[in-house]
Amino acid sequence: MASIQRLSLPLLAVCLCIACSPGVQANDVETPTFKDTDWPWWRGPGRDGIASSNQKPPTSWSKDENILWKRPIPGRGHGSAIVVGDQVFIATADLEAQEQCVFCLDRETGQVKWKFVAHDSGLINEGNKKASLASGTPACDGERVFINYLDNRAIFTTAISMDGKKLWQQKITDYTIHQGFATSPTVYKSLVLVSADNKGGKGLWAGLKRDTGEIVWTHKRPKLPNYASPIVYHLGGKDQLVFMGCDLVTSLEPMTGKVNWEHKGSTEETVSSIVTDGTRVFTSGGWPKNHIAAMRADGSGKIDWSSGTRVYVPSMIVKGEHLFAVTDAGVAMCWVAATGEDLWKGRLGGTFSSSPVLVGDTFYAINEKGDCYLWKANPKEFELIGQNKLGDEVFATPTIVGGRIYLRIAEDVKGKRQEFVVCIGEK
Repeated sequence: MASIQRLSLPLLAVCLCIACSPGVQANDVETPTFKDTDWPWWRGPGRDGIASSNQKPPTSWSKDENILWKRPIPGRGHGSAIVVGDQVFIATADLEAQEQCVFCLDRETGQVKWKFVAHDSGLINEGNKKASLASGTPACDGERVFINYLDNRAIFTTAISMDGKKLWQQKITDYTIHQGFATSPTVYKSLVLVSADNKGGKGLWAGLKRDTGEIVWTHKRPKLPNYASPIVYHLGGKDQLVFMGCDLVTSLEPMTGKVNWEHKGSTEETVSSIVTDGTRVFTSGGWPKNHIAAMRADGSGKIDWSSGTRVYVPSMIVKGEHLFAVTDAGVAMCWVAATGEDLWKGRLGGTFSSSPVLVGDTFYAINEKGDCYLWKANPKEFELIGQNKLGDEVFATPTIVGGRIYLRIAEDVKGKRQEFVVCIGEK
């Protein structure tokens, strides 16, 4: 027996060493994958506004047509719903109750399964009149729901169990309000990634352990306001956390925060999320200048083309060799992604804060008055194929998954603004 113990102790030590190695542990954890009937985070599974083409959501609806359920929720928010399994998650902020909450709704009925209060004091209504204190979209890794909130002039990320229990809460940084706060967390491998640019000199990005909330890395940012969410794409043979704003286009190693490359090329303030065609990253912003730019994703800093078009709040979409967008002022546009050649413009109408979503070859985009426009992803011409109206006010991007549209709207109910989550589907 003694000889067996002597032989196994070194082996045990080696095993323990391997098991405790942070590098091995991090690399062994992959980013969660989901069914095409799930929408686990901001802009969908690909983080690019492209929904599964394996579905046929409605193309026609109204308050009396194709409404499967409609659930009132308190407060105000501009973040979108996410859908995982039989659960729908959405964040809100109720100034009267001084609560920032995440609601879980039943996917089939809209009934409230649970309500989790992340913060119950310190809600301050200041900044841009269009801002809300729940403008971020939650993210889910299949075991936890993550949400970012601005509370008591600081940014916090909170992890919630799938049955509505608090797992952890981490302060990211102090925050100086300019327009507001709007970023959504991003799940990547064993981490959740958070951005908190602001003009107070404490702006940063951070990578947190998904299971504990421990901050693994931080990356200091310029003393400038910015509102874009972190996005991870596979570029140049590796995963890169790519980001725009504060006059910069930046790429980091998502697991370590190490800078891959960083160049001037964005405008100062951006709200939309960066997109890519695999060769270039496309940035857009609206302060102090209106701006779209196509920068090579190889770290060279080369800008292939740029435009003074104002796509400040809505995010753009790349399909094949073309870049599509809706301007804040309500014009649909299409460019050749490689050259910036302007192929067409199509007047929609109204002001847009919500981002378009692409399903197959059909775009869905909703303006701030609840008018939804549908048009074909056709680079040859603008082809409007439908228009629907729901709600008095819409700022959130629709979630289109499993043949249904999950939409956050606001209506005037007896002289008072009331928000709803609506599930639109064929009856």
